[in-house]
Amino acid sequence: MSETERIRVVIVDDHPTLRDGVRADLEGSGIATVVGEAADGDEAIDIVRETAPDVIVMDLDLPTVSGTEAIRAIVQSSPGAKILVLTVSDAEGDVLEAVKMGAHGYLLKTSTAEQIADGVRRVHEGDAVFTPVLAGLVLSEFRRAAQPVESGLTARENEILRLVAKGYTYGEIAEQLFISRKTVQNHVRNILTKLQLRKRYELMRYAIRRGMDLEE
Repeated sequence: MSETERIRVVIVDDHPTLRDGVRADLEGSGIATVVGEAADGDEAIDIVRETAPDVIVMDLDLPTVSGTEAIRAIVQSSPGAKILVLTVSDAEGDVLEAVKMGAHGYLLKTSTAEQIADGVRRVHEGDAVFTPVLAGLVLSEFRRAAQPVESGLTARENEILRLVAKGYTYGEIAEQLFISRKTVQNHVRNILTKLQLRKRYELMRYAIRRGMDLEE
């Protein structure tokens, strides 16, 4: 991947050693260039505004402004940027709050370098990125207050929506349903149009907020 094609990333964490490690992992993977770093919430908001990154990799436990409040501010000021939380907490409340504020993915700091790089790539492409355990926490919590799905989608479209919302890639969906990747993409385009959504990661939020059974 050429320099101009690399994903532009800002890293937000109050531990310099962690930032150095994530920078080395991402740039070593060849998919990303780190264009800025921040050690607290206020600095994160400013750096994102100045550098306009594609993806922000950020901790939640930050000085000055909490990670969730920084996410809210970043989403409001830079709506095109994708946010991948990278933190130590797997508490349901932290995961849920981050998603509500606008995070597109949530990984733990125990994730491997490959998992973090893949997470950056996937949120950049529009996927919602969660480990299975964290996805289960989010889905369970949202379903408690969700309304039944009345989407007007076909049976096949609902099937694909459920798989996209569970975090499967287009290739994995195609393999599971024995259809082509192109067919999956066409279905997703139709789903987005019918639901008046724009990005794939919005499908997960739609599904869990409307009470879709993602465990089928």
